[in-house]
Amino acid sequence: MAKKVAVVTGANKGIGLAIVQGLCKAGYAGDIILTARNEKLGQETLQKLKSEGFNNVLFHRFDICDQTSAEELRKFLEKNYGGLDVLINNAGIAFKVDATEPFGEQAEVTMRTNFWGTLWASKALLPLLRPNARVVNISSFVSKRALDKCSPELQAKFRSADISEEELCGLMGEFVVAAQNGNHEAKGWPNTAYGATKVTPNTAYGITKVGVTVLSRIQARVLAQTRAADGILLNACCPGWVRTDMAGPKAPKSPEEGAETPVYLAMLPPGATAPHGQLVWDKTVQEW
Repeated sequence: MAKKVAVVTGANKGIGLAIVQGLCKAGYAGDIILTARNEKLGQETLQKLKSEGFNNVLFHRFDICDQTSAEELRKFLEKNYGGLDVLINNAGIAFKVDATEPFGEQAEVTMRTNFWGTLWASKALLPLLRPNARVVNISSFVSKRALDKCSPELQAKFRSADISEEELCGLMGEFVVAAQNGNHEAKGWPNTAYGATKVTPNTAYGITKVGVTVLSRIQARVLAQTRAADGILLNACCPGWVRTDMAGPKAPKSPEEGAETPVYLAMLPPGATAPHGQLVWDKTVQEW
């Protein structure tokens, strides 16, 4: 029987690293592949984990924005494991609150990593899922806040039970174009987040995470239709506001606390039937 394997993207620091550590501490019975864009930083993190006694962790370079990189990881998993049992799509970016880049640039760059990168990683790796596999896409509570600030028409589209991946991709593209043209608010997209008085990076970040949440709902629906007997569960989750390089030192949660819900979803036991296709926060399903 092939050895079990879990993949955590963007795992050389922050929540991703805490997820790898959390899987180890939870007794994950297989190898855990820590991935990062930067080979040097990834290897350094791997050595740190080895020194802590986490000997079932391996490193593989993976840039979610590079489809060649995704293909290399897919081939590595096929050759060495014959499949995939846990995928945690954690890699993502956010501009700082005081970022000076034009909003259109922030929207394009953030979307490329958080939404398109997650989509490309999924297209490469979801076909490898074995029965009883678990997939966790890291989203954010900011996605719900951003959704609530969209126009009623956009909210209806994003909440639709039968929205397609093609339609979702079209909407994500429309947001970036509108942000670049400076008419996103007129098109029904939010102009602020967190009650700010002007456009902030959280606005673009929130929309990219709307995309991740809705993508997760679509992926779960497709799995239910095409692999109903395989017991695969796929969810989006919010780690919370976590003290990381991305969120800053004032966040209330530690990375270890932020990792609790992703690890919980990744370790759902065989035979579990829920949650599936949900947005989960503090181990609780949230209304979308």
